[in-house]
Amino acid sequence: SPILPCVFSLKVTLEKVLGITTLGNSGLACDPRSGLLSAHLLFDLSKHTPLINLFCYSVDRKTITALSFSPDGKYLVTGECGHLPAVRLWDLSERCQVTELQKHKFGISCVAFSPNNKFIVSVGNQYDMMVNVWAWKKDVVVAANKVSSKVTGVSFSEDSSYFVTAGNRHIRFWYLDNCKDNKASTPVPLLGRSGLLGELRNNFFSDVACGRGSKSDSTYCITSSGLLCEFNNKRMLEKWVDLQTGVAHSLSLSEDLIFCGCADGTVRTFKSADLHFVCTLPKPHPLGSNVTGITEASHLCNTKANGCYPDCIAVQYDPVSRWLSCVYNDHSLYVWDIREVQRVKKVTSALFHAACVWDLEMFPDVSGESVAGLSSGVFLTCSADNTIRMWCVEHPTQHHVYSQNHLSNDLLNIMYLDGNTSSLLDPGCTANMSTDKSGDAQAAEIRTGIRTVCLRPDGKHLASGDRNGVLRVHDLSSMKEILKVEAHDAEILCLDYSKPETGLRLLATASRDRLIHILNADDDYSLVQTLDEHSSSITAVRFAAHDNKVKIISCGADKGIYFRTAHKTNRGTEFRRSHHTVRKTTLYDMAVDATGKYAAVGCQDRCIRIFNISTGKQKKVFKGSLSDDGSLLRVQIDPSGQYVATSCSSKNISIFDFYSGECVATMFGHSEIVTGMKFTNDCKYLISVSGDSCVFVWRLAPELTITMRGRLQQLEQNQNSTPRQSPVIKCETLPYETQQTWGKSLNVITQVAPDAAKRPRRRWSHRMGSLELMVKSMLDLRQLDTFGHKKNLTPSPGDRRSMSSIQEPVINSLASRNQQEEGNP
Repeated sequence: SPILPCVFSLKVTLEKVLGITTLGNSGLACDPRSGLLSAHLLFDLSKHTPLINLFCYSVDRKTITALSFSPDGKYLVTGECGHLPAVRLWDLSERCQVTELQKHKFGISCVAFSPNNKFIVSVGNQYDMMVNVWAWKKDVVVAANKVSSKVTGVSFSEDSSYFVTAGNRHIRFWYLDNCKDNKASTPVPLLGRSGLLGELRNNFFSDVACGRGSKSDSTYCITSSGLLCEFNNKRMLEKWVDLQTGVAHSLSLSEDLIFCGCADGTVRTFKSADLHFVCTLPKPHPLGSNVTGITEASHLCNTKANGCYPDCIAVQYDPVSRWLSCVYNDHSLYVWDIREVQRVKKVTSALFHAACVWDLEMFPDVSGESVAGLSSGVFLTCSADNTIRMWCVEHPTQHHVYSQNHLSNDLLNIMYLDGNTSSLLDPGCTANMSTDKSGDAQAAEIRTGIRTVCLRPDGKHLASGDRNGVLRVHDLSSMKEILKVEAHDAEILCLDYSKPETGLRLLATASRDRLIHILNADDDYSLVQTLDEHSSSITAVRFAAHDNKVKIISCGADKGIYFRTAHKTNRGTEFRRSHHTVRKTTLYDMAVDATGKYAAVGCQDRCIRIFNISTGKQKKVFKGSLSDDGSLLRVQIDPSGQYVATSCSSKNISIFDFYSGECVATMFGHSEIVTGMKFTNDCKYLISVSGDSCVFVWRLAPELTITMRGRLQQLEQNQNSTPRQSPVIKCETLPYETQQTWGKSLNVITQVAPDAAKRPRRRWSHRMGSLELMVKSMLDLRQLDTFGHKKNLTPSPGDRRSMSSIQEPVINSLASRNQQEEGNP
């Protein structure tokens, strides 16, 4: 195939897409022959489930904005956005591009096939303003013209003699008589006539559809103010009806029915013959619904009087099965069975993120009983829509707790972190209704969003950080928030729990405010230490355990990498700097391999730099992307440490051999930058999330999976064959009296700055617990300020108990070590 790179097709295949980016009816199409639904990704409605093996990839990697099926269902035409976009024609059976047309300059808003399958019409966006009629079999443009208004919809007449465009104060009929007679190589002017709008001339027309059957000489359109209008064959506005809604978005029709997608989840049905009202379809789920509580179809019928519902922004009727597909502006998809309009039933539905997906986390492979019915096949994603969602890689038959979810086959649960339901809606879906972008920009600024998530290795706690610097911890067994802390002054960019092999249970938070907080997860997430060496945003922080030592590594926009070692002092566990390395490029992300010996860092110059964690020295460097532009944004190592995956700002994903640096596979498909990646625990999939609100599940080639599993077995055998001197403790211990002496002699460990020299920290703002009102003393208030330094160096009995749980170290003191060195020449 000329569309897919060879290395991509052999090693990795796109198996599933969890997301939808349709902004209107121009981005939703239904095959009139087979019932195949296309919405920037393809669904097979005959199977009631998303089609997981039919995707088309553009070689130019531009975002698809419009699409339409051919009347025979063999081809799909797409339009793109960006500079010099193309109209592409795809063969669905071969999944390859047939031909393309490049006559637009700044983006395409609508495309349509003529019913006689001879022409394709494409309409440019408000910056392009071109209308082209393309005889695709001859690969020539036969007619062209310009429009003076923004166009949001296009529809062909049943006899293919004309088509109609709708937009801002715009209804125009375009006639193709001159196109049929044109045999020249240059296009002729496209003849257009405006509709006679009368008193509705100042309306914004959201969508348009030409009649079918006995009403083939009529044209129907809707206005954003909520009017359904009918034009006759003389272009005159003949009649209209009020939809009784605040906003109307989309329109679709059959020979006898008209379906109008409106605000607040409303879909109205009218007769095409006389515009008489027929019925209103059931509404979707209310915003903020508990998806685990909707286990039956009857739960959707219980409409809440004060409930808030998403707008229906796109509707498409399937004449084969007589189903109606509806897309809502919370990025949810519903398919309704309307064979009996008075007894409408839900066929299938799917719920997706409504905004940029910032991060994801795989549920750990926990031995024994799983938490809340979750297993290693579950992963979590966080988004700018202020939700954390649980998904399953494969069908959740084994997840008995969530098997009765009636809203989605892939979605297990949604955690809402904000009571504001407006964050669950995509403001871009309503941007087409107006040319004013200021409101959307303000909405984007107000939205906070969850920036990063991290699961505790035992799978019991989920930590998340948002763009306001608030740290939250949820108990996954009850799905309740047990901690909410204003930990940082800026957004939290990275979270990491210490691994079980460290013998400690710590949580590190890194932020744009240049601080790293280390919290004790066993002591109500009290503050252990704050690290402030970085002079700019901290992009990554990771724990590592190797050579009986616990390390914490961090990198940031200041181009520096700090390696710190854990020490046990009379004040508890402290991390002290052992190495500091500065590069010439910005460091965006970091991952630690399975052995805990090496750290891979993704850099702005598209290189992966491998560092030895023990020595802090760079071991090797190799290219992390095949492209010659952009920067590496994310780095992820598979569970075995054999392969490293990278994402570049050029929107591509690459997989490299960690040891040889050889590129194994390159993939693309996201329309925005890839913000996160994870290998599954079984080494079968790579999951990626992006700013386009979509989650991609990539199936790895069997040879890659076999290689990773083989290395995992080898690592397990090495661990079993090599007895560890101390299976729990990896920390160094220093006698408190000799800490400063050792730091000066080795010039490696630097004393933590005194509290007076540190920048002011934020306090814990909320502690989720009992809701009872209790009288507290001033002493209790002082104890709440866990960010303050404990002045009393003598540990309390409780502290002694917690410190006694840390076993004695395996490393001798400096004095004994010096004696051995003197005795051994």
